[in-house]
Amino acid sequence: METFNKIYEQIVLGNKIIFLDITLLNFILSLLVLIIFIFSRKLIKKIIVKKTSIIVKFLDKKSKDSFLKSLDSLIEFSVISAGIFIATNIINAPQKINIFFNNLNQSLFTIIIFWIISKTVEPLSHKIKNLKSILTNDLLDWLISSIKIVVFIVGLSAVLELWGVKVGPIIAGLGLFGVAVALGAQDLFKNLISGVLVLVEKRFKKGDVVIIENIIEGSVEKIGFRSTAIRKFDKSLCFIPNYQFAENAVINITEISNRRINWIIGVEYKTTINQLRNICSDIENSIRLNNNDFIVSESTPVIVKINEFAPSSIDILVRCFTKTNDYKRFIESKDWLAVEIKKIVEKRKCSFAFPSQSLYIEK
Repeated sequence: METFNKIYEQIVLGNKIIFLDITLLNFILSLLVLIIFIFSRKLIKKIIVKKTSIIVKFLDKKSKDSFLKSLDSLIEFSVISAGIFIATNIINAPQKINIFFNNLNQSLFTIIIFWIISKTVEPLSHKIKNLKSILTNDLLDWLISSIKIVVFIVGLSAVLELWGVKVGPIIAGLGLFGVAVALGAQDLFKNLISGVLVLVEKRFKKGDVVIIENIIEGSVEKIGFRSTAIRKFDKSLCFIPNYQFAENAVINITEISNRRINWIIGVEYKTTINQLRNICSDIENSIRLNNNDFIVSESTPVIVKINEFAPSSIDILVRCFTKTNDYKRFIESKDWLAVEIKKIVEKRKCSFAFPSQSLYIEK
């Protein structure tokens, strides 16, 4: 009984101790609530993530895991904000301090709302049917990033308005500043517009191998607002301004339907007509019979004909198309054809020509 009396006395004493019109008891209770929410945020996050994973089951595994992981900070912030809201209501502060707490709670709630909107933009874009068939993945990423930036600006404006900061004059000032910046940043906008055109016209996408003559060749890693990151074949990373893709011819190697082999085979001048005909016929038949590596059709014909009389050789044109656009398989097909041509020329008892000159000396 004595213990309960002491506890009661401490509670009464806590209600009598006042600082800034706030009782010590209310302050301790609100602090205790806030600490409970801070330490329980991990547990609450696990429960919310588990429930959310059921809602976003329409996403593929990679996108789903990425989305749920991105929610970690938002959920923890929301739990702490809820703790602050309850704690500030328990503390029973006077009017002046209470106004500050109200603005703080409204600001936290506004931040959470706009944060949720920015996080749901990407999953909703996956939910919209046929969106990916209209827009490329890179353009969709651009669009999502732009929407997130707009949401952030609107959210920041809403929070500033809650604290009595007028956003209108700031925006007007930024508009004038933007005009001044635009005059000095023409190249930036030039690259931005070029980047949009590249994505809209679907010239290439992330992962494609592209070539710009005398400028760059390699694999596209990222298409940015101002420049595009290309990984060269020596594995070095190069950043190319987007206007280069708008002003120059871009060869998209990845979009090649069939890789072409176009060789000139030189044989010696002592080769007979029958030998030439047999070599051409044998090479053509070998290509036609190899259905695994080569394709022969009206659009992809095989041509093995005498091309011209060169200074040191009789040149045979060998032109054909492989079935694949994969570079490794293409090299393997070229390797097979080179060995086969060597066998055919040796079989017909001929030799390859090489640049040579004959010197005649008068007696």
